[in-house]
Amino acid sequence: MTIKLTRVVCLLSMALFFVYDAQAQSLNKTKFGKGLQFVAEDSSFSLKFGIRFQTLYQGVHTRGTKGWDDRFLIRRARLKFDGFAFTPRLVYKIELGLSNSDIGAGGGGDISQTNDADNIILDAVAKYQLTPTLWVWVGQTKLPGNRERVISSQKLQFVDRSLLNAQINLDRDAGFQLRHEHALGTVLLREMASISMGEGRDITVNNAGGYDYTGRVEILPLGEFKGDGDYVGGDIEREETPKLALAVSYDFNNNASRSRGQLGSFLSGQRNLSTWFADAMFKYKGFSAMGEYADRKVPNGTPVISYKPDGTVDETFVTGKALNLQAGYLLPSDWELAGRYSIFDPTAVTGIGAQKQYTAGVSKYIVDHSLKVQSDLTLIKEQGRNDRIQFRMQMDIAL
Repeated sequence: MTIKLTRVVCLLSMALFFVYDAQAQSLNKTKFGKGLQFVAEDSSFSLKFGIRFQTLYQGVHTRGTKGWDDRFLIRRARLKFDGFAFTPRLVYKIELGLSNSDIGAGGGGDISQTNDADNIILDAVAKYQLTPTLWVWVGQTKLPGNRERVISSQKLQFVDRSLLNAQINLDRDAGFQLRHEHALGTVLLREMASISMGEGRDITVNNAGGYDYTGRVEILPLGEFKGDGDYVGGDIEREETPKLALAVSYDFNNNASRSRGQLGSFLSGQRNLSTWFADAMFKYKGFSAMGEYADRKVPNGTPVISYKPDGTVDETFVTGKALNLQAGYLLPSDWELAGRYSIFDPTAVTGIGAQKQYTAGVSKYIVDHSLKVQSDLTLIKEQGRNDRIQFRMQMDIAL
């Protein structure tokens, strides 16, 4: 089935579902950015439906040339569903990606591991509350890795995620997660653990290597953020008292098959990948700051799988260290000024060029993150290439 036909069938199915279902349900009050919400007459289930898309203009100038390479595209276009089933203790989330960038993200499409099909399903996960403080998740969703990756692409402080996240992250995967949260006075503690398949989303074949094991611990020493602000870019809530979140994550992908763990190309060989993350988020009265550090390596071995006849690297896992630092201030007029510094220092044997990025961003929040216009300007310095200047402007709409 072609990509176009798949989208049409998906959209028509959803439209028919809502036309039929709305006749038998009660419509709750809602508002812009919160989607349409339905609750069954007998309260046996609920459903919230939302849509969002991002339109992006991007232009790049390479120093030493006269050219300006640009494009205008639909960066993301998504359908989101969530609610509870049978009992409020059992909640679910489904998110579908319809843009070419969504479908192709992570090496989907014409590869046998995804049955040569489009990578449409982003999230399909059920979450059951075992106790007031303990949840078990089952299905496909984001792993508890670095903070910036877990933050929704709708709620980013810049047009898109940083260089660190582009090179080293944990993505969506299918498996099980346990999540626990408890308070010690005003201090909030969270522990998360997961076991997943290790090859990323929408995989249809048997597990190619071992499993992926992830653990994460978070501490919020100054109490909880408003509106889950520790996973929202910028201080949209304008915290009245200082808020701080600190976290560390570790991931071990046993016999990984893809160049970046859950993402990238499938390689002809496998390696164990070990990844550490440390991150922090601070917010106070419109000011926000976030920092992340990542370190991925192949324990007791080399990430390179094969070389070309001329001696250059043919296949390799992406390993190395990365750092991302960013901060911004939200003015009373809902304009935000922000800056970001990112660096990626790959393992030398991989043959990948080291890179630094310096970014300045300007955002106008019309309805928080549900309706906004963002732009940023980035200086890209990459080993072995001329410096580049990148300009991006994006509009984000979420209903």
